[in-house]
Amino acid sequence: MTDKPLPSIIELTPLNPAYQVDPHQVLDDLRSRCPAHRDPTSGSVLLTRYADVRAVVNNRDMWRDAMKAEEGAIMQRRFLEAVPEGVPRTHVTSILTLDDPDHARIRQPLAQALYARVAKFRPEMERLVDATLDAIGDEIEFDLMERFCIPIPIDAIARILGVDQSRLAEFRAWSEGVIQGLNPFRNAEQTAVMEASQISLRTYFAELMAARRAEPRDDLISDMVQLQAAGADLDDDELRLNLQALLVGGNLTTTDLIGNTVRNLLLNPGELAKLKADPGIINAVVEEALRFEPPVDVTGRIASGDMEFSGCPLHAGQSITVSLRAANHDPETFEDPHRFDVSRKHKSHVAFGGGAHMCIGAPLARLETSIALVKLFARYPNLRLANPDETPSWRTLPFFRGMERLDVIA
Repeated sequence: MTDKPLPSIIELTPLNPAYQVDPHQVLDDLRSRCPAHRDPTSGSVLLTRYADVRAVVNNRDMWRDAMKAEEGAIMQRRFLEAVPEGVPRTHVTSILTLDDPDHARIRQPLAQALYARVAKFRPEMERLVDATLDAIGDEIEFDLMERFCIPIPIDAIARILGVDQSRLAEFRAWSEGVIQGLNPFRNAEQTAVMEASQISLRTYFAELMAARRAEPRDDLISDMVQLQAAGADLDDDELRLNLQALLVGGNLTTTDLIGNTVRNLLLNPGELAKLKADPGIINAVVEEALRFEPPVDVTGRIASGDMEFSGCPLHAGQSITVSLRAANHDPETFEDPHRFDVSRKHKSHVAFGGGAHMCIGAPLARLETSIALVKLFARYPNLRLANPDETPSWRTLPFFRGMERLDVIA
């Protein structure tokens, strides 16, 4: 037993230097001492055991919409600030935090069109990665985040959507701004950047949707306005908001996934050797990368009735925050969980959440990461970290895990 206080939700973010350097030092301690922890700072119950987390994300009866959280759910209610009264929830939030029937009504046609695009995107994805590597060329030392991990995902989702390739830098900046909407601890400056980015994206997508109605092209936006015209039950605001969410979610987290995976392969040369010897194991490599160092730390639900997890009773309206990172390293489920092992016997991780709210972009993220990794190490077989003993420059955005830079030597 120990009298050490349990960490608050803020201490489970990169805002805590100890967590930023090694999140599992904090999470392992919390999971072993109190796997269901009522956190007064957030007004939420924090769950860290795999069994509990998986049960929550797969429970289709739980709620996502913060409107249904009790007043004491401080962090959940934070997302309701500045929402004009009387505006439909579907006009202020994407499917990420909507409940059925609106969630299913909007997600179904969007997923249908997106997955059809992803299914035939491999050749284009391969050309995109080749072009990115060609641009690096014979450089000996470079920042892999800037030159490889950042441009690939934003370029990929832009091509699928059909947005202007000449404005990728703007889209990346807008995405960085809009993602602050998922940061409940943002300051006034970050909020201002978020709001300006939202306006820019809203204006751009409204114009692009109008253009595609007038002149359809071979892209997802054309697919969606045509589905809408054919009777798909979603209005312009709902469509625009969710297309924006795809652009934002479709590049930031995949950037982090690619960067984290490259670093872990370079830190584990025996595992990298397995991939070089047999690129056919790439799918297993990506799944282990998602388990070992996922780009997203947490997700949330709201209890829709009385329930219990690890001896902790909950009532309707109670906010629940689940640590995807802690669940993916639970020794009760994963043997030697802190070892990066691309030959690990497959057990389902929760990096993409689960249930009705399983990440809609998961197939695209897997495709991008698998192609990027195979081609990167084929082009640069002797790639190594420039500073292997240096602590990475981790991003400070709460609930996300990725690097600001990754210096490598070819």
